[in-house]
Amino acid sequence: MKLLNYKQTKFFKSYSKIHHIEIQDGFEIAFIGYSNSGKSSSINSLTCQKKLARFSKTPGRTQLINFFEVVSDFRIVDLPGYGYAKAPILVREKWEKIVYNYLEKREQLKGLVLLMDIRYPLKKLDYKIIDIAIRNNISILVLLTKCDKIKVHQQKIQLQIVYKKLCSLLDNFQIELFSSTKKIGIKKLELKLNYWYNQNVMN
Repeated sequence: MKLLNYKQTKFFKSYSKIHHIEIQDGFEIAFIGYSNSGKSSSINSLTCQKKLARFSKTPGRTQLINFFEVVSDFRIVDLPGYGYAKAPILVREKWEKIVYNYLEKREQLKGLVLLMDIRYPLKKLDYKIIDIAIRNNISILVLLTKCDKIKVHQQKIQLQIVYKKLCSLLDNFQIELFSSTKKIGIKKLELKLNYWYNQNVMN
């Protein structure tokens, strides 16, 4: 299995709408989650680049579809965060529409990294994303982020709760504890991305 060097990942391009995306070659893995789930931080931790994916203390910073090139035929995509309560409802609906259109129509999408704050997992829009993934046969890796915010025994409890709920919805998924701050789960994320890469290169 080929192992990729994620430290070489570079920003490629941003788009506001799916029909603006002219990239047709290769394949991509999308990072998705609520606006405070830690998407940008996870990409930065994965690539060991503090400012690759922009983030701020104010949720909802990612408002575009951001593409990052790992190698020439493989991209990581940072999708707009959803569910930011302080944003106007029309703005929230716009962000959600961008996400749904990408998931439903983007043929190059081969896997989904769904990030959820371990303290508040499986909220309403998470279920909707899972449903879209099921309908479109998209593989899912669930990362329970910010796990360093709770004690180890609480981490295990939350992991089991989410795992059981996902088992009732999905036949094939992977779930891992994750913390960008403490570098927990980075290697498992790398392994999953490498697996997806090799699987799609072979096909």
